[in-house]
Amino acid sequence: MTVLDHHTLNDGTTLPRVGLGTYSLWGHAGLEAMAAALKEGYRLLDSAVNYENEGAVGKAVRSSGIPREDIRVASKLPGRHHKRSAVVRTIEESVLRTGLDYLDLYLIHWPNPGQGLYLDAWEGMIEAREKGLVRSIGVSNFLPEYLDVLIQKTGVTPSVNQVELHPYFSQDEQRAADKTRGILTQAWTPIGKNTALLEEPAIVAIARELHKTPAQVVLRWHVQLGVLPIPKSATRSRQAENLAIEGFTLEATHMAAISDLTRPDGRIFAADPSTHEEF
Repeated sequence: MTVLDHHTLNDGTTLPRVGLGTYSLWGHAGLEAMAAALKEGYRLLDSAVNYENEGAVGKAVRSSGIPREDIRVASKLPGRHHKRSAVVRTIEESVLRTGLDYLDLYLIHWPNPGQGLYLDAWEGMIEAREKGLVRSIGVSNFLPEYLDVLIQKTGVTPSVNQVELHPYFSQDEQRAADKTRGILTQAWTPIGKNTALLEEPAIVAIARELHKTPAQVVLRWHVQLGVLPIPKSATRSRQAENLAIEGFTLEATHMAAISDLTRPDGRIFAADPSTHEEF
């Protein structure tokens, strides 16, 4: 089992340096995959109301035999519940679905700027934290200007900003903006789902040189950038592979070669936070 170092967030809570994405891990098969991941050493399970699997996540945690305080469980608020009056009850339902006493991290899933309610949602998130439903609150897919609205209007800085981030879309400006504000950047789709990323000659060459897999090289790139990647896998061997990234270091030339793969149209998902609406 791999034991990972932790990030300390701006509110004093902690997260491991790699988490497990759980999108499309549903039902008993999803439960088994998450249980296997916990046995391999994962200590962060990343869910969302819209993933429709909070029950399986909670069951995996409760049946793992691992002390609750050693595991971090995250979920996300959907756009349809951004109104201040809906936020706390939505989070209460997330907690109830998991069967846990609290969640460790809760994020606003998308800003949905067309609604103009993400500040209301954030105020509700603050209330949920004050009620003890969640330990830490953050956001997902928030541009710097949206972050500033939250901070300036409430005085509360998100602990995390989870964004699409991989070598094809390295998000240099967003990462810098998050860091300046004391926010940890998390990466969804960190190894480039359904792309040729892991077959890129630069990544394959580094993997061969270091006797690692291309996925391990890319995840190590994330870690050395100070980003927390959340790769998803239901296969136990790949889960173990994705965790085994602590015993080697990428040189500056390696990091540069991987970062050079980024491109203006590098998004895998056509979901620009300035226009995308997800309910």
